[in-house]
Amino acid sequence: MQPFEFQSRTRVVFGEGALSRLGQLAGELGFRRALLAADKGLVDVGHVSKAVAALRAARVDVVEFHDFAPNPDTNCVERGRALAGAEKIDSIIGLGGGSSMDAAKGINFLLTNGGRMQDYQGYGKAAKPLLPMIGVPTTTGTGSEAQSYALITDAGTRAKMACGDPKASFRVAILDPRLAATQPRSVLAPAGYDAISHAVETFVTTRRTPVSAVFSREAWRLLSANYPRALDSPGDLETIGAMQLGAHFAGAAIENSMLGATHACANPLTARYGTLHGIAIALLLPHVVRWNARTVNGRYADLLAVAAGLQTGPPASPAGHAGDAGDALAARLEELAALAGLATRLSAVGIPRDDFPALAQDASQQWTGKFNPRPFDAAAALEVYQCAY
Repeated sequence: MQPFEFQSRTRVVFGEGALSRLGQLAGELGFRRALLAADKGLVDVGHVSKAVAALRAARVDVVEFHDFAPNPDTNCVERGRALAGAEKIDSIIGLGGGSSMDAAKGINFLLTNGGRMQDYQGYGKAAKPLLPMIGVPTTTGTGSEAQSYALITDAGTRAKMACGDPKASFRVAILDPRLAATQPRSVLAPAGYDAISHAVETFVTTRRTPVSAVFSREAWRLLSANYPRALDSPGDLETIGAMQLGAHFAGAAIENSMLGATHACANPLTARYGTLHGIAIALLLPHVVRWNARTVNGRYADLLAVAAGLQTGPPASPAGHAGDAGDALAARLEELAALAGLATRLSAVGIPRDDFPALAQDASQQWTGKFNPRPFDAAAALEVYQCAY
């Protein structure tokens, strides 16, 4: 059994109306003047005003920062750092989807440790403590509130940088299904599929551990069962709460096992064409599952069994007969994508085949590819893109 370490650094507060506890929890952590990083859409739906009211009721001053895009880049992080420094904030709150969480973490890195975001690419490069943070997700996707990584786009190269450090973990994650229930279907569909990909990929990486497998398996159980229901009834709090927990558990799995080839191949699509991350994931995940099956077919059988309500899959070697469970799982993932109206072929969204060699080279440089169960390089990435066409 592979050696591992596990320590939960984030207190999780889950329940309908949990946002009302934001001020209390901030006070317990000693927040006095907090930066609230939230995308502009959350101002319009009223989530920001509710968060601000809860904080001010607890005598916490609030500085708002909304100047960032769905994929926060180094320029936006620097703008946030400049604002936070000028306002002398002592704490940070990320409210929203993965972009808000990533922006909050990125600002924290630069504000407390200086330098440029590029200095923190990789893991464990923050020499000084970071300010305490609270994460409040409003989507059911990234699970960033469970992770110590910030994904920040280099404004010059458009490459996504994974910048992680144990000190960048949120002290508290507030999971309120009432917030997630307000996400439009156009957000829920790709975000939920992204969360599903996290459960599937983390279950088979070379970094997987007994702990990460617990999170991956439960995330897959919750997400695969509730995603179709959530698409049909996004306001159902029981269903969206299950999705929210599933996304969080999948994020915890990432923290303990990393991701694989799907994310390595998806990131260049976002960098080159601006493809929304969840849409890029749907284009690739079923094909990566089939491609990986010769190595981890038995583990894919376990996921199929979980979805069927069984404890584990049928006896199988780690590989099994390549294609059996892998084909079945890929078919299920394609069904889920179809329910959400997400394409699963690169040809369907106009990605030109002539670009595949350059995309494959970019994909081979992505960190997550190093943890894929089947060895992954530029030649492997090219094969995946061709399979996905």
